[in-house]
Amino acid sequence: MTNFTAEFIGTALLLLLGNGVVCNVVLNQTKGNNAGWIVITAGWGVAVFVAVFTVAPYSGAHLNPAVSLGLAIAGVFEWSKVPIYVLAQILGAATGTTLAWLMYRPHVEATEDSGAKLAIFATGPAIRQTTSNFFSELIGTFVLVFAALSIAPPELKANEFSEVEFGLGALGALPVGLVVFAIGMSLGGTTGYAINPARDLAPRIMHTLLPISNKGSSEWSYSWIPIIGPIVGGVIAGALYTFLLS
Repeated sequence: MTNFTAEFIGTALLLLLGNGVVCNVVLNQTKGNNAGWIVITAGWGVAVFVAVFTVAPYSGAHLNPAVSLGLAIAGVFEWSKVPIYVLAQILGAATGTTLAWLMYRPHVEATEDSGAKLAIFATGPAIRQTTSNFFSELIGTFVLVFAALSIAPPELKANEFSEVEFGLGALGALPVGLVVFAIGMSLGGTTGYAINPARDLAPRIMHTLLPISNKGSSEWSYSWIPIIGPIVGGVIAGALYTFLLS
């Protein structure tokens, strides 16, 4: 399996399961309707575990442009591979979220709330305050990327690695899933914790393009925050990791 294919499949799985749990909780007439925030955060954590475990041996399971950038900044991932990883992640996220929509389409049509329909694709703030929202995404992604770097085996931290070997790794699947669960529970209540540019951008594009009745706005005016915030958080995490090892 190529790096591109692995990142595509892994990110598609991540969004299928992650946005799938959001569908199950927020859409009308589902078995999990109104199950609450804990179910959503647990579902996303397990989604990360499944996605990472599935493709880690082939690409390192970045599944997130902020992770790929953070690893490159830290000097443990080839810069030349970043564009192909990011492209695979965006296409995978678009595919996974579309599959979730197809699976729950009758429930989407049974839901009148346009905000709920957007929520099964993209994130949004509980209180719209630009500086606070941006900071929330930055901090959440910083925790994710710094933890991902720290989860790597000691021999990789000692620079005995290749760009493909360094990633979350199959053994890191459960720890990083728990990290995402912790971020959701502790830090996610402000913006819905995108902490992944591909996770928000690609589904928001699909929300715009797909034939969804009464879907309302895709809120593109907010979309830069879950894109730029995670990128900045990932870059800071990679830079700090490098500084601490120097």
